[in-house]
Amino acid sequence: MSRTDVTPARPGARTGASVRKASGFAVVGTPAPGLSALVADLCEAFARAGFVAAEPGATPSLVLNVVDAAAPRPFRRRSSGTFAAALWSLPEKPDDGLLETYPMLVRALANISLCYVPGHGMLFTTMERGHYLVPDDEKLPDAVVGRLAPLARARLVIDNDFRTDLERELWTGDLLTQELSDAGRRLDRLGLLPAPFPVEDLVSPRDLRHIKRLYSIGGLSYGNLSTRKDEARFWMSASGVDKSKLVEPGRDILLVSGYDAAGGRMILSVPPGVEPRRVSVDAIEHWMIYRENPEVGAILHVHAWIDGIEATEINYPCGSEELAESVAALVAAAPDPGHAVVGLRNHGITATGESLTEILERIEPRLQRRVPMT
Repeated sequence: MSRTDVTPARPGARTGASVRKASGFAVVGTPAPGLSALVADLCEAFARAGFVAAEPGATPSLVLNVVDAAAPRPFRRRSSGTFAAALWSLPEKPDDGLLETYPMLVRALANISLCYVPGHGMLFTTMERGHYLVPDDEKLPDAVVGRLAPLARARLVIDNDFRTDLERELWTGDLLTQELSDAGRRLDRLGLLPAPFPVEDLVSPRDLRHIKRLYSIGGLSYGNLSTRKDEARFWMSASGVDKSKLVEPGRDILLVSGYDAAGGRMILSVPPGVEPRRVSVDAIEHWMIYRENPEVGAILHVHAWIDGIEATEINYPCGSEELAESVAALVAAAPDPGHAVVGLRNHGITATGESLTEILERIEPRLQRRVPMT
């Protein structure tokens, strides 16, 4: 999934870094009376899972931000490497859980929303529109931490290294970028580019700037697509761009030319004089699939589903090395990796093929617009 749209970085700039995170956690906010006992139980569950309380001034890998549903206070982290979970409560289970809980992600500047409904359990809501219930029983704290721990420990690969070394003959694109543009318009006609909540309507301009800096989010845009250029490179849609309007190389479509594993950065070749967008956060996933499967000519990711497919076990964050490895392993294990369709739990599908056109022709008749949640 691509869910990002950032203030463009200048060519040649390296943005941020990505490292394995220590298992430190912190609790911020004041729990309401109905949440105090649950917060204490969650702290004990974190300790059982190997988390330690972060030292004052240290950057924790996970923050449990306890917020008031009526007036959530955002946790303003210093690093995008900190995973923030917004914990809040509703007295009754909502009729439309996704609609009523998703805005809390934005208002609290959180990676995940944890809405406790007494007698029912914990409603999880993710940025990718994953939404599911963990039942309320004596095992609830450990079940919640069990789902949060791998997400908080995941290594994000969302930074870009822009290099103005794109060949002159590619400055205006080629036949592959044209096909990528055509495929984006086709996804739009099929209704596969949902944007359920406009961020700008939910937060102040100041918070929106903060979101852009920390999350690389400026609007919600789901799905991404790429096509192989040669043995080592591939064209891919940019973050947060309207997939029905993929036009300009270096801005809407990026050429991924390498991966800096030590720095956790994707390397992008761009033309001079263009203020580039970042590439989709799923670039690391596509990179792994292309590298391990030479027969793959194109990759498509959409928030839809197909019955009977193998799926990942854990809903790791988009852009994480762990999600990329999980999806790439499923593709490699498929009977025909060059024409595979695999599921991302509570998220969507990733499909490989000879070309984007071939993928869409093959999967369109089987697509279901609703992703099952577990």
